Amino acid sequence: MATRSATSGGSKTVSATSKTAPKPTSGPSKTTVKSAAPRGVPAPETAVVTELATAVTSPELKKRELFELVSARADMPKNKVKPVVEAMMEVLGEAIADGRELNLQPFGKLKVQRTKDLGNARVVVAKIRQSKPTPD
Repeated sequence: MATRSATSGGSKTVSATSKTAPKPTSGPSKTTVKSAAPRGVPAPETAVVTELATAVTSPELKKRELFELVSARADMPKNKVKPVVEAMMEVLGEAIADGRELNLQPFGKLKVQRTKDLGNARVVVAKIRQSKPTPD
């Protein structure tokens, strides 16, 4: 008969109750590990990965910088660009909130994977697939 009890660390311990007494042991026990390699062939070396590769990211793009970049690219004053960019961000935000798939090249194809409503926000997990630029 096995019983389970929870510990404070969240892990479970299992204790077994048996009607027979435990077998006495004489001396230390040996545990042997059999190799998958045939005799005479050295076992392959194992490698332990200790470093994690981190993605290098640029600083985030804020609205002010976006207005400046669009203004420069369109060769228009910022006061003309700002309402258009803000309206565009509202439309995109609403489409993402509705779970719609966006296909806006060269931005890419955005597909909502899952959403979670929190108390004061909605978390949206999405994938963006961008085409690679063609070499000139």
